[in-house]
Amino acid sequence: MPFHFQLPWLPNNPTSSSSSPTKPPSPAIPNPFLPIQAGLASFLSSLPLPRAPFPPPPWARISSASASAASASALPVAEIEERLAGVPVYALANSSQEFVLVSSARGGGGGGGGARAAVPPPALGLLCFRREDADALLAQMDGDMAAGSTVVPVALNKVIQLKSDGVAFRFVPDSSQVANAMKLMENEGQYVNDGFPGVPVFQSRSLVLMSDNKRYRPIFFRKEDLDNSLHRASRDQQKPNPAVKMGDIQVSSLENIIKSMKDSSSSKWDDAVFIPPGFDLATSSKQSNHDN
Repeated sequence: MPFHFQLPWLPNNPTSSSSSPTKPPSPAIPNPFLPIQAGLASFLSSLPLPRAPFPPPPWARISSASASAASASALPVAEIEERLAGVPVYALANSSQEFVLVSSARGGGGGGGGARAAVPPPALGLLCFRREDADALLAQMDGDMAAGSTVVPVALNKVIQLKSDGVAFRFVPDSSQVANAMKLMENEGQYVNDGFPGVPVFQSRSLVLMSDNKRYRPIFFRKEDLDNSLHRASRDQQKPNPAVKMGDIQVSSLENIIKSMKDSSSSKWDDAVFIPPGFDLATSSKQSNHDN
């Protein structure tokens, strides 16, 4: 039996059945953590975005060939953004609060013949899931570029739709979580010699969120947060710890989940809710029940 956390801060909408007799084709799934994330999300959303539009990462794109077919059934972008609310990433910004871009060493023409025009190298905007990684990038910048630059938190739900010609965004995952993901994959006999493809996220079949008789699946950016929630839930609900079961914790990539959400509203991830790093489900649910 999975652990069920009741989330009392979600609205029950007692009159919804009488006022809306017909069920909408794609009801919006609320974000169970919106009240808790409000302060962080408000702060992040107040940060100025770059003046020029920037491109989404590869997972945020839908190819033109499939866009028309997917648009009819895909989850609305606003709903996907809502589920990512409160999850921070860290970028480098200059004194004008514009993203600092990194030029790739590759690219450019300049061959001996000179017949081909030089191709400017692609510019990269790096988004780190750990502030320490962004700090390390800042420390590696040369003096002129580093002057006036700083590390700023940016809401993940605010960057998945950024787009611009000649610029590519790349996520820099937490290396410790990549190691956790690869270890889980090795334990399940999966081939991991090529590394983990993307930003790892973690879930457990034993952890379920309940609200208004609806089930939600929490997706964690840190395996330790999932472990803590499982251990606390096991202790508080006096049930055996399910984390010891083989295959109870699963790993996926953020990129694949978002792509699946964008491609189809009936994907296997349509009940997923993303948990900000450092957030403990068991503690927050218990505190909310105590306050009420």
